[in-house]
Amino acid sequence: MTIVPRPFRSLVIVCLMPLLGMAAEDTPIRHALFIAGPDFTGILDEDGKETWNAGRKAARDGQVLENGNVVVAWSDEVLEFVPGEANRVAFRYRKSAANKEIGTAFRLADGNTLITELGGEPRLMEVAPDGRVAVTVPLQPETDNAHMQTRMARKLPNGHYLVPHLLAFKVKEYDPAGAVVGEIPTDLDALGGRRAENWPFTAIRVSNGHTLVTLTHGNKVVEFDARGHVAWQVSNADFPDRKPFADPCGAQRLPNGNTVIASYGAKQGVKVFEVTPDKRLVWSYDGPYRAHELQVLSTNGDPVPPPPLK
Repeated sequence: MTIVPRPFRSLVIVCLMPLLGMAAEDTPIRHALFIAGPDFTGILDEDGKETWNAGRKAARDGQVLENGNVVVAWSDEVLEFVPGEANRVAFRYRKSAANKEIGTAFRLADGNTLITELGGEPRLMEVAPDGRVAVTVPLQPETDNAHMQTRMARKLPNGHYLVPHLLAFKVKEYDPAGAVVGEIPTDLDALGGRRAENWPFTAIRVSNGHTLVTLTHGNKVVEFDARGHVAWQVSNADFPDRKPFADPCGAQRLPNGNTVIASYGAKQGVKVFEVTPDKRLVWSYDGPYRAHELQVLSTNGDPVPPPPLK
């Protein structure tokens, strides 16, 4: 076993930080971002400069794939762009006549695209690359208000689906047959009850088995354990001087355990920000573009692995 002398240990740790997905305390964090938002849909480099633009505003969900293509959801359709080929469209899905809006677009490992439709027949679908609907799961949002039925849904490793339902104050887990096999209530007394308007917007199953949920009008992000209990939460109460939470919508848990959050309702100041598990605000994007959903693409020159494809 090699023993590193104590005077050199801190130097070794600093040198290893890029490999561990960490940044030295005196090194400012710089992120490149994909933003799906009301004012801009595209990619910003680590200096906040635009490097790609979808050419259309008011996007809802999306992601940059490993091959560089970009999948984006608008209220009426989902498109996959090939940026290197003048934004050639490689995949398109148009909203069905039975519904009013699209809420989710997320590419799965088998090449299908997870899409949710809101309206008279709320449903989750897996759409094959040729446009064929391969899987349909009816949803139970508990409201006829299409815009408030659901937002960003994701597929779980067990083949189930994690779906946030805003006005139901619940994140529901559906099996492929459409049965609700689990629920996480977001109107808990510990979170302020229903009066806090903790509408769940994005729900993500993180590596420890917990579920990370953004709560829009509640202006907080909460991590629930497997029993639906609050394991961690962060809100403006933790940052009284800056108050970065303004209708948080999208979020991403980074490999280093930090959480990046989109403050969709921010008109000025912080639009996207990063917090540590001990609730320190360590980075923010204060540029002109608001974010509905986001994806961190790189940090200080190092690629950030994309969200897992289930």
